Amino acid sequence: MEVRLLKAAQDELDEGYIYYEDQLKGLGDEFVDEVLNTLKRIKLNPKAWAPLSKRTRRCLFKRFSYGIIYQIREKELLIVAIAHLHRKPQYWKNRIQ
Repeated sequence: MEVRLLKAAQDELDEGYIYYEDQLKGLGDEFVDEVLNTLKRIKLNPKAWAPLSKRTRRCLFKRFSYGIIYQIREKELLIVAIAHLHRKPQYWKNRIQ
């Protein structure tokens, strides 16, 4: 199954990398590794994580206060947000309407 990130989700990934790299050299790379590991978990079993709506789900990171908001589409996983868990909970909703 292919994975596609919305531009806004890619921007959040980039911002997270920059933020953590500014905090400590190498921490940005660890953040990206966590994103990739979370995506692997989602690809292995896309329906395993908490549904937020009929089509949208969220998988939490193991290490950072983030979750991946995604939709299971016919031939792809659409990554809607790389969401920091301390932001407004539904800020990403206008991306899928």
